[in-house]
Amino acid sequence: VQLQAFGGGLVQAGGSLRLSCAASGNILKINDMGWYRQAPGKQRELVAAISSGGGTVYADSVKGRFTISRDNAKNTVLMQMNSLKPEGTGVYYCNAEIWTSRLQRSFSWGQGTLVTVSS
Repeated sequence: VQLQAFGGGLVQAGGSLRLSCAASGNILKINDMGWYRQAPGKQRELVAAISSGGGTVYADSVKGRFTISRDNAKNTVLMQMNSLKPEGTGVYYCNAEIWTSRLQRSFSWGQGTLVTVSS
């Protein structure tokens, strides 16, 4: 099972980016999916998460600007990021709780995608 993230890049403050992350492999079910950010010199932190039923949580710093969604049929999680700020710069990682068809549970991480917001 692996996660692959796409969509990072360089954007000016106030701009938008859309991140996507696709899970592949021997997947039976995916529970929670989420996006984390690791800014330079800081610990990785939760940005947003979404349950299999569509319930969402957001970090206070992104509420009203970021929207997380998922496509269960495609095993993907998306995050629309609007009104980006320079403090949003960092490597964004997707994460998912995945059950395989062998009934093995794993908390998988994508490879990370760099978002740079210039002021």
